Amino acid sequence: MWHVWIVLPAVFLTAVVTAAGVFFTVWALLGSQGLKPESQLTAKTLFDLVKLSFGVVAGAGALVALVVAYRRQRVDENAALRDATRLHTERFTTAVSQLGQESAAVRLGGVHALAGLSDDAPTRALRQTCIDVLCAYLRLPYTTEVDLPPDDMEARHAYQALREVRHTIIRLIRDHPHSWQGHDLDFTGVAFDGGDLSHATFSGGTVRFTGASFFGCTVDFTGATFSGGTTDFAGATFSGGTVDFLDATFSSSTVVHFRATFSGGTVYFTGVPFAGGMVDFTGATFSGGAVDFTDARGDSPRGLVPRPREPMPVGLALPSAWHPDSP
Repeated sequence: MWHVWIVLPAVFLTAVVTAAGVFFTVWALLGSQGLKPESQLTAKTLFDLVKLSFGVVAGAGALVALVVAYRRQRVDENAALRDATRLHTERFTTAVSQLGQESAAVRLGGVHALAGLSDDAPTRALRQTCIDVLCAYLRLPYTTEVDLPPDDMEARHAYQALREVRHTIIRLIRDHPHSWQGHDLDFTGVAFDGGDLSHATFSGGTVRFTGASFFGCTVDFTGATFSGGTTDFAGATFSGGTVDFLDATFSSSTVVHFRATFSGGTVYFTGVPFAGGMVDFTGATFSGGAVDFTDARGDSPRGLVPRPREPMPVGLALPSAWHPDSP
């Protein structure tokens, strides 16, 4: 979209250079040694020169028309993108306002509206904005069930409604493996008291579970696929309930850091193929509960082989193929 008086000379120069390149290529392929001189200009030659002149003029006009048509198309596309962005912004504002309503039903509507809006986003950046808002909702302060007053039914109903909204967001993240592929997911500090991420695909981008806490109920990563990008559980706490990575897949292009604290409950890595990639438990703390690697296969993840003569971490069960003294 440069100024037309810059674009047109550039287009003509490109056309001349291209034509010259084609001419000399054909000249070389034909093995021509030179031009046959003509002592007298014939009517046929003159007519050919006139046709060539008109051809050059027609070609120049076609180039100008091409440049103008291209610029018009770009202007139309930009106008369409502005209209789509304006409509997206209006829908986005409405959906976000629903998330702040007292009614759980209205908030659920806002969650589904944002998820649908992300699929229709005209640009990748706008899609990432929708995802960021949904993740930010999970990061909001959250009163867990154990902290509720024992006889306050109103507070318990409010908790159950909020929990349903949060679990719906988690489920929608699971159900968008393709349209959200390569986008970042930020679950920093999120309290997971359940949630279904089974068969979710975390492909490309960065997924942060930094400082997240997993407690109470079951968080299901069964059959999840981690392919590409980085997934970081640095500072995460597994303190109760069950976190299940049964048959999860960590591809060769994935970096997964489990610099977490395992202090209760059970974390299952049953049947996980550790082939390639880098799954790193360096810096993890095992102080209670159980971490189960039954039927896991492949190379031992980093950080799971203790120093010689050191006791095995509490609750850690390595497959027989992963000997503590093996490299």
